[in-house]
Amino acid sequence: MAMMQAVAKTTPGPGMELIRAPIPTPGPHDVLIQVHAASICGTDLHIYHWDEWSQRRIVPPLILGHEFAGIVVEVGEDVRPDQAKVGDRVSAESHITCGTCLQCRVGRRHVCENTRIIGVDRDGAYAQFIAIPVENVWRNPPDMPWPIASLQENFGNSVHTVASVDVRAKRVLVTGCGPVGLMAIPVARAFGAECIVATDLSPYRLDLARRMGADLALNPAEDDVVTQIRDLLGRHGVDVLLEMSGAPAALKQGLELLTPGGEAALLGLASGAINGLDLGNLVIMRGVTLHGIVGRHVWETWRQMRALLSSGRVDLRPIITHEFPLSRWEDGMRAMHSGKSGKIVLYPET
Repeated sequence: MAMMQAVAKTTPGPGMELIRAPIPTPGPHDVLIQVHAASICGTDLHIYHWDEWSQRRIVPPLILGHEFAGIVVEVGEDVRPDQAKVGDRVSAESHITCGTCLQCRVGRRHVCENTRIIGVDRDGAYAQFIAIPVENVWRNPPDMPWPIASLQENFGNSVHTVASVDVRAKRVLVTGCGPVGLMAIPVARAFGAECIVATDLSPYRLDLARRMGADLALNPAEDDVVTQIRDLLGRHGVDVLLEMSGAPAALKQGLELLTPGGEAALLGLASGAINGLDLGNLVIMRGVTLHGIVGRHVWETWRQMRALLSSGRVDLRPIITHEFPLSRWEDGMRAMHSGKSGKIVLYPET
């Protein structure tokens, strides 16, 4: 049996392991992809630490990783050439949907009732090879660099968030400068935002926010965010809030700064219920519209990503701060945990 290198959660508890695993065999509707790059997501860090969510969701043994790019090396017998063929350079939508539930039938596959996620509910891409359904394959241009191609799944969260609201000629506040928040900055600019302010507690990530195009980057622990934003933009504050952190304090402050009648797109996940959030005064009586964001619109968001990247309107290169071979996956996790990183890319050894 042919074997490959992979990084897996082998038993319940903190940590992961570099293992040898069988190269997967593609089913009739699957493709086998040789992975050339895989990027680390915050979800992977949660699984690595074995937090409460991971304990409820993850069933070891499991190969991690859902953000990746590679080359198709084998196709199942029922895969048509117009879907995928050997030699295609591809990435993948990580949400494998059923196609038959109500949400799928009405065009909302991103909230499929039976979603299974690559690297969460089935083996993922921290490996030399991965087999996935051909329906989840996204063909890449032949000249797209592997690290950029591997970021697209995560980049899609940013594009979906920004596209859910109208940022044209608007003043935008991005709360949370993790990788998804950072990528939202150039997307908002490309979509026509007038002014973009970013907030985060990490000086490292605030510097990245400036490099990604933020007009103003503030640290709530050190700066008077409300005063500085109102000094810059006037007493009405911002027109659009992109909440990417999941921090209750960031959400509350963002809503306070949002002008009456404004819009908020909420991607960040809080660890639990948010107590003390005054919906009556912050949202309802001010006519604020809230959008809950999950995943990506399939395949609308991917087409938007293609346009943003191919046109050069968005450059993701500055956000890639660390690159390691797959065997040094633990260095990648440490860098991610430190908060002094953007996107981290792993390269399986051939």
